[in-house]
Amino acid sequence: MASGASQQTQALTKPAFTEAQASALVESVFGFKVSKIQPLPSYDDQNFHVHISRTEDAADDPTECVLKISNTETSKNPDLIEVQNGVITFLKAAGFPTASLCHTKEDNLTSLVSIDTGSGTRSHLLRLLTFLPGCPVAQIPISPQLLYEIGRLAAKLDKTLETFHHPKLGILRRDDFIWNLKNVPLLEKYLDALGQNRNREIVEQVIQLFKKEVVTKLSHFRECINHGDLNDYNILVQPSKSASEDAVYQVSGVLDFGDMSYGYYVFEAAITIMYMMIESKNPIQVGGHVLAGFESVVPLTAIERSALFLLVCSRFCQSLVMAAYSCQLHPENREYLMITAKTGWKYLQQMFDMGQKAVEKVWFETARSYEAGSFI
Repeated sequence: MASGASQQTQALTKPAFTEAQASALVESVFGFKVSKIQPLPSYDDQNFHVHISRTEDAADDPTECVLKISNTETSKNPDLIEVQNGVITFLKAAGFPTASLCHTKEDNLTSLVSIDTGSGTRSHLLRLLTFLPGCPVAQIPISPQLLYEIGRLAAKLDKTLETFHHPKLGILRRDDFIWNLKNVPLLEKYLDALGQNRNREIVEQVIQLFKKEVVTKLSHFRECINHGDLNDYNILVQPSKSASEDAVYQVSGVLDFGDMSYGYYVFEAAITIMYMMIESKNPIQVGGHVLAGFESVVPLTAIERSALFLLVCSRFCQSLVMAAYSCQLHPENREYLMITAKTGWKYLQQMFDMGQKAVEKVWFETARSYEAGSFI
């Protein structure tokens, strides 16, 4: 294992609170009486679905919340959490379906708690957010129209954040953050997690192409703040009323702003396309529908469009490599960590086999059909 990877392992420790400990924290820090608590899946933080017992004098209190316990590395950076909280609140005020943040008994939005591990003390930042209704996109059959709406949502979110101001906003320039799409070359120090096989060969090829064809274009991309993780579990949907018998879904929640950073509009488009491909039986078709929705708000330039194929491949590589690496650290969380890998390697190979021109033809022709009214 590379030294950089070892350093990250030592620095980042996922929380391991029991349900009883988490329940006690909700009551002691936020002042809510817990009636039920259950763990939620998570990558490197720890989340709990919390049911609150309402009292007569607290009728306005939420009945369901999510307790989010940050990993040790994130917990050392309260300014980053502060900016994330500001973004969540800003977007909710702008009409986006984001959660509301609950205040602690001391009227703060976060609380730092320490836990004795027996071999030392670890500190974790706590937040309590209202629970958003709906089910993850991953759990429903996703239609072209919903893909279009998700693409549109991604672009509107980034566009809206152009007017977000915060004195500590510069902290989102996370130059060494492994999940920022411009940092694909940093994957090289995690490749040993893949072993020696065809998958590794593809990733190495993508990294070299990224250095040659994307890095040289970065100065031509339009910069913005990216959510950076609009995956099929971070977008919630609910059925909406429709005159037809077919189920029509609308977005009811946007979750997890932990990977937010400065990036580019085309990054958000690529990330969204990649994650929407994961659950699709026709993955290559997905990109055109998402792109059409995205470009209804932020049309991509020719140079941004030319990078889209490789950026989608690059995000596949980020997700697949880091999942394999994280499984070595947290084998108990393997089922959640390997969600992308179930179809990801196959779809990445499929994109490579088709080639950039063929995939772009599908995407761009599908997107063009929306302009002609075929899908609307």
